[in-house]
Amino acid sequence: MIEGYGFATHVLPRMLPSLALVAVASLAWLVPLRAAGSRRWVLLGAVIVATVAVRWVLGAFARRGLHLTRRATVVILVGYALMPVAVPLLQLAVDGVVTPPGEGVVGLVGFVIFFAAVFAGTLLATTYGLGALLGRAVRHTIYDLRNSVHLLGRALPALLFVTLFLFFTGELWQAMNRLGWWRLALVVALFAAVTILAAAARLREEIGRVEQDLSPPRLSAACQGTPLADAPIDELAPDGSLAPVPLNGRQSRNLLLVLATRQLVQAAVVGLVLFTFFLVLGLLVVTPETAEQWIGGEPARSALFPAVPVALLRNATLFAGFGSMYFAVTSMSDADHRRQFFASIIDDVERTLAVRAVYLAVRDIAPPEPAPRR
Repeated sequence: MIEGYGFATHVLPRMLPSLALVAVASLAWLVPLRAAGSRRWVLLGAVIVATVAVRWVLGAFARRGLHLTRRATVVILVGYALMPVAVPLLQLAVDGVVTPPGEGVVGLVGFVIFFAAVFAGTLLATTYGLGALLGRAVRHTIYDLRNSVHLLGRALPALLFVTLFLFFTGELWQAMNRLGWWRLALVVALFAAVTILAAAARLREEIGRVEQDLSPPRLSAACQGTPLADAPIDELAPDGSLAPVPLNGRQSRNLLLVLATRQLVQAAVVGLVLFTFFLVLGLLVVTPETAEQWIGGEPARSALFPAVPVALLRNATLFAGFGSMYFAVTSMSDADHRRQFFASIIDDVERTLAVRAVYLAVRDIAPPEPAPRR
């Protein structure tokens, strides 16, 4: 919701600590620990402490509002872009081992992909505040879990009516015994994609329903406890109300993420409950002899849990993914749950939009800050 939110002015300063952590950590691998002998653990500890210290110091500057000049921005971007080339060259200089040309090219491409992926992921997470959104969603999980249990108690009978018959079919156990975990992961990812698409469509309707009451009493109440608490509301709204300011695409997507993150975390909690339910049900009902008869041979065993057939774990995962999707779609289409679940967060969104209106009005009448020296 920051007006004029840009890459060089706001995003890159917040990305700098994470980018510096990756760069310093990649250089830390060049420290010759073997040559240190018995002191290699002390040297390794010093490297880790230095890396964390760099991350903490830059993070402290970023939290205070780090302003980068144009030259500093170019230097940071160019320096980070050179890291995929600098690290292999420095490693070659330190080790003194010449690698074959083919392996060197593969290693260089791997470094480029790694640093590019880190930059893209950090850019996305910083632009939309994904870390803060996830932390907020996790903190609200216990509160939301009460609604989840309430709705799950209503949805579970219908869900079990459909799934219990499939759970005890030999064909499914045969398929799960042969299905690889990566294929099962793709099936669960398909369920997650359907959930995300349904959530995006439903949550756009929720944002469209948000009412923006921008009358002076509402604005004064919304600004309490914020830096705009002393703003002259009556002077800003001489006509009795402020005009709502439309959201741009990035701001709308950010509000969607606020709502969708909590919805998906709630669905993940329900999926964990369902996984536990089907796992316990399978252990109690499906004996080793029954599993062998359904599968048509000795069941494959899990490497982590040798006493548990791997088909049971995959069945529980499959039904947990399907149940999470069913729960998420049902919870968004149920009017009572939607009111219970979205009441508090919709209030937060309405307050955010009210404070944003005052912020934009104050920003329009306040003198502009002097631009930083280039």
